[in-house]
Amino acid sequence: MCGISGEITFDGSLADVGAVVRMADVMTPRGPDGNGIWSQGRVAFGHRRLKIIDLSECGAQPMVDNDLGLAAVFNGMIYNYRELRAELEGLGHRFFSTSDTEVVLKGYAEWGTRWVDRLLGMFAVVISERDTGRVVVARDRLGIKPLYLSRGTGTRNRLRFASTVPALLAGGDVDTSIDPVALHHYLSWHAVVPAPHTILNGVRKMPPATVRVYEPDGTYEDTRYWSPDYTRREEHAGWSFDDWTDATIEALRTAVRRRMVADVPVGVLLSGGVDSSLVVGLLAEQGQAHLATFSIGFDAVAGREGDEFRYSDVVAERFGTNHHRIRVGQDELVGSLEHAITNMSEPMVSHDVVAFDLLSREVSRHIKVVQSGQGADEVFAGYHWYPPLQGLRVEDAPEAYAKAFFDRDHAAMARVVSPAVYEAMNAADPDGPSFAYVRDHLTQGRADTAVDAALRLDTEVMLVDDPVKRVDNMTMAWGLEARVPFLDHELVELAAMCPPEHKLADGGKGVLKAAARRVVPREVIDRPKGYFPVPAITHLQGKVLDVVRDALHAPAARSRGLFRDDYVEQLMADPNAELTPLRGNKLWQLGLLEWWLQAHEVG
Repeated sequence: MCGISGEITFDGSLADVGAVVRMADVMTPRGPDGNGIWSQGRVAFGHRRLKIIDLSECGAQPMVDNDLGLAAVFNGMIYNYRELRAELEGLGHRFFSTSDTEVVLKGYAEWGTRWVDRLLGMFAVVISERDTGRVVVARDRLGIKPLYLSRGTGTRNRLRFASTVPALLAGGDVDTSIDPVALHHYLSWHAVVPAPHTILNGVRKMPPATVRVYEPDGTYEDTRYWSPDYTRREEHAGWSFDDWTDATIEALRTAVRRRMVADVPVGVLLSGGVDSSLVVGLLAEQGQAHLATFSIGFDAVAGREGDEFRYSDVVAERFGTNHHRIRVGQDELVGSLEHAITNMSEPMVSHDVVAFDLLSREVSRHIKVVQSGQGADEVFAGYHWYPPLQGLRVEDAPEAYAKAFFDRDHAAMARVVSPAVYEAMNAADPDGPSFAYVRDHLTQGRADTAVDAALRLDTEVMLVDDPVKRVDNMTMAWGLEARVPFLDHELVELAAMCPPEHKLADGGKGVLKAAARRVVPREVIDRPKGYFPVPAITHLQGKVLDVVRDALHAPAARSRGLFRDDYVEQLMADPNAELTPLRGNKLWQLGLLEWWLQAHEVG
């Protein structure tokens, strides 16, 4: 796990090593255990290392194999690297380290761009071929590991990449004007901005499940190498609900076992919900004694509870974990907001971003790797917008999905953003770019029902650019690696084939809850659905409201002119009056964006 950066030029000029160093330095928290820089003419790579596999210097990066004529930087974890290494050794490859990075490098040399099909794990990797001048970029199937790209504003024909947007900004020469399509997504789709867009026109992100090959002249070709079908298969025609439950728990056992591969101890972020509790239970079932578990809670605000310790305590006691309760007071929460926002690669409104930041800070004092329950709701249909889609035709799904999920429709956007910004959004698509994106994705095929189509959209897009991004950004800001067993791609493929009625049963996640009943205490399952509660951000008052007001009234915000003054003042007059369908605070949404832009000196 780490932060990677680099530059490739396409006009014959030398790569700017200084820019690569600046980008890598910004990512020191992601990789506090080591750093490295490599350059060869038109290519330069930078790396910050978090030591998880092969703790020796043999696993350092950038990794260069002169015999193969390859150099690579890699961020992630390949869970089957030992098996792949044995296969590669059988094919004649010799290894100088015990790292998964070297397996990625030699695997590419042996199998070419389809080597990604063999990788089980999470990854963003860039490989330079010395002899051809090609550069190959790949991102894992579910986009668990990030990778951002910038082509620059000057006359030089070049590409820069980094694990975070702030790192790219540190390199300089980035167009920081606001992308109106991305802004529309941010304000409509609860801050979900699908690849390739980001909020900045000059920064794009690598799509998940994609291999991109850059030729020496800068042209490139993308290959999408994975996309599960949300259709029923003949081989499952006779399967009962119990059969699907059996298959689900076996696939999840495999997923959590894979994610224990490390040369350091592995713990669990235990929220007290079904998902993380099941991970703990399965690890205990497989003999993980005295497992380190961590839960966080906040002060109650306006009658809203700020912790779920009563549930996480039950799980910790049942499985005898080495449990850590972390309680955060109001003043500590306010003081941590700046750190969380500064370490967001993109602005994210979900209030549990701050919870993950504070939790990660504490956990990183004890351990370097954790498993987390993210992804279960998207994979097994745990959200409230799935049941209304049941029985609808796929072509009717976009309207129903947007009504249940979107923070506002395209018409309402006119009263939020300035006329010039709204005109640019309209030019992108008169129906609104967010609705157009959702409509096109939901109706593209490979889904038998409207629920299947929504699950595919949320797994391939929403999950990648909200929950997963949240976890990566906040854990890695403290040098903590998070692993997500519910996003094991083989488990996702199984869930995609499962009939939606089995997933929607029992109030949502039916087949997963049935699996959980075999492992974890029933009181953790038979409870109202909860979220990572941070009441001080859903109900704005006191110091949190002050910092939001300051951000929106700052000279930079007024100069930028993204939002209509009358709308901002309306929200300020009654800060908690307007909530989104997901119970997010609309004033926080605007304030967070401006705070993020100002923190990174954008514009």
